[in-house]
Amino acid sequence: MPTGKESKSLGLLALAGLEPYQPKPDEEYMNDAQMEHFRLLLKAWRNQLREEVDRTVSHMKDEAANFPDPVDRAAQEEEFSLELRTRDRERKLIKKIEKTLKRIEIDDFGFCDQCGIEIGIRRLEARPTADLCIDCKTMAEIKEKQLQG
Repeated sequence: MPTGKESKSLGLLALAGLEPYQPKPDEEYMNDAQMEHFRLLLKAWRNQLREEVDRTVSHMKDEAANFPDPVDRAAQEEEFSLELRTRDRERKLIKKIEKTLKRIEIDDFGFCDQCGIEIGIRRLEARPTADLCIDCKTMAEIKEKQLQG
């Protein structure tokens, strides 16, 4: 499995060592094979994010220094602050991934939360935590923009 900066440039499928799912003719949507495909994809993504957290902790411990120069100290504090904000976003994403894995367990994955239609395999491969179809997501974004003015 790729590590460090290599994994950031890879797509989720490559990260998980998976090929794009090719449904067979007349295959039922979200059957066991598809569910397993997404389970593996989500677990690989979650593991990669957890490794990033571990690397950040190690990096901050190794790089932590009390620089006498205030500019150097400020630069390091800013770097650490950016890293911590990134890790906080990833922590929230890990929670969303775990929520999605639970949806797979209870057989409630792959369908739009608003209208109930299929989200689609390609959309889910691009964003496995998607819980809205593209039409409902587009409408939600338009409404959000309108509310923000």
